[in-house]
Amino acid sequence: MDTRFVGIADLVETPSVAVVVDVMRAFTVAAWAFAQGAEKIVLAESLDEALAIKARHPNSVALKDGPPAPGFDLVNSPGLLRSADLGGRTVVQKTTAGTVGALAVKEASLVLCAGFVVAEATARLLRTRAGDGVTFVVTGEDGQAEEDLACAQYIARRAVEAGTDATGFLHRAAESRAAAELAQGIRQGVHPDDIALCLELDRFPFAMVASPEDSLMVLRPYAV
Repeated sequence: MDTRFVGIADLVETPSVAVVVDVMRAFTVAAWAFAQGAEKIVLAESLDEALAIKARHPNSVALKDGPPAPGFDLVNSPGLLRSADLGGRTVVQKTTAGTVGALAVKEASLVLCAGFVVAEATARLLRTRAGDGVTFVVTGEDGQAEEDLACAQYIARRAVEAGTDATGFLHRAAESRAAAELAQGIRQGVHPDDIALCLELDRFPFAMVASPEDSLMVLRPYAV
């Protein structure tokens, strides 16, 4: 499998297959939202667009990075989200890096959004596309986020070697700048369990596929 790892700013052409990685915390949160019953997740371009989409869809909830804000129902924390009842709801998500990365590759033929919690399902789906080149979009820290790069490299390896050991990759993520900032309370809208939840390997049995629907980029779980 021909793979490359790039930051959002380094995307110079539309890839055929894109795996957008945001471990801490957008796509860990997205996976938890589906586990809590969400039907779909709309990836918004901006905070204003997120609120506008929520207003047009009465059964939706809006989610953002950082502290709570007027109009937003949830924050980007898996520890806080896991107690939410999202049965049948639409989640409108806007984050600093993850949603930006997914929207940057929206023209790709296949867009997967991933973290460690859906690593195996993502790798398994990639195996069915082995003939295509795969671009991993490392969303955090201008493409330098160690937790995202470690996860991307792990999924890439696991797609061709099913027995790949995750230990070293998870250790890199646990020692990342993002993990330190979450632990030290530098980032807002955080639950004490967030780091552990973001590093929980293969918690969920589905991949997450984003595709255009009615002019919006919509993320849905995909059983593999």
